Amino acid sequence: MEMVHTDDGVRLWTDRTGRGGSHPLVLCHGGPGLWDYLGDVAALLGDVTEVVRWDQRGCGRSEKKGPYTIARSVNDLDAVRQSLPARRISLFGHSWGAMLALRYALSFPFAVEKLIYVSGTGVDPQETWQQPFHHAVEERIAADGNLGRWRDLSTRDRSREEDREWAILQWTTDFADPSTARAHAEKLATPWPGVNHEAADALNADNAAYLRDHDVPDVCKVIPVPVLIIDGDQDLRPRRAVDSLEATLPDVRRVTIRGAGHSPWVEDPDGFREIVAEFL
Repeated sequence: MEMVHTDDGVRLWTDRTGRGGSHPLVLCHGGPGLWDYLGDVAALLGDVTEVVRWDQRGCGRSEKKGPYTIARSVNDLDAVRQSLPARRISLFGHSWGAMLALRYALSFPFAVEKLIYVSGTGVDPQETWQQPFHHAVEERIAADGNLGRWRDLSTRDRSREEDREWAILQWTTDFADPSTARAHAEKLATPWPGVNHEAADALNADNAAYLRDHDVPDVCKVIPVPVLIIDGDQDLRPRRAVDSLEATLPDVRRVTIRGAGHSPWVEDPDGFREIVAEFL
């Protein structure tokens, strides 16, 4: 474990494991406002390359201090990169972390060897996918008999314990198999450092504005980095939202893992490892 200091003095928790590979692989967790939950990914790839995990600003074991903007998050990621001996890194981003990794590659293309974009939500305006996603989430929670409780928790201030309960109810929808979904969600929420909702709200708003105000697919045409897109075919976030990103990237491969949801390494670890190891 090591604390990396950003250029504005904020301390970021990092952890380096594994060995091998010509470029370390830096993992960017999702959220925003969550913490690093990618230990299983690091373990899967530890014999392939050195793997670097980190908690984003304000999250998990990193210092709780803003500002919370995408530009700041990109610079924080560059501080992690600069703390490593290698000049270039490979990047792995999951969910929100996939957008962060993509934005980093746009800002620092010289520093990125390869980019792995896992379960991202694409570069179209958010209204193209959020409504069907939220509808699918409600249907899945209703099937478990928890819709009333989830809606109640969603519409009011929550205690720390209630926030964890709310998150677990929602995270069960991220896994394809209902019989194991609750256990996977409980694992993700244990231990419970707490969601940084201030960071989540600010970063989501910043990202929505960026997608609305820019022709992001056109911007992505200039990324000179090989990109691997990985989807789970049971992810409730519409995978068509990623089509425009795939279509515009100059060097891209896309793989869909059958029978997997939003975190495909959980439900098909061997298949996921094989895909990523081959790409690296």
